[in-house]
Amino acid sequence: MKTSPLGFQSVKVIALAATDVDRARRFYSETLQLEEDRETTGQVGYGIGNSVLVIRQYPPTDDPNPRITLQVQDARETEKRLTERAVTISDPVTLYDDKFLVGGFLDSEGNKVWFCSYA
Repeated sequence: MKTSPLGFQSVKVIALAATDVDRARRFYSETLQLEEDRETTGQVGYGIGNSVLVIRQYPPTDDPNPRITLQVQDARETEKRLTERAVTISDPVTLYDDKFLVGGFLDSEGNKVWFCSYA
């Protein structure tokens, strides 16, 4: 798999906000017939190729939706390289569930993009 100089490998997670999670789950599992995936992220999601679509219980907010998370080899190294390029780090790399290192940055238009690696 070819990676970028900053270590980006693929889109790992797309998170969508839902005000009615049960309704959203029925839509994705029954209407779209996507297979449920609870292992990749530790949350209920739906596998699409090597990516996971996660439905989260959130009302609409100012936070951009959908939330896109890019998989990287080493989140801490990616954060360092982004900082060296004067990219704004909106969310420093943090350990989640003792399994994932997740951080976020802002693109040139102010959109938040997340990145993660296994811890």
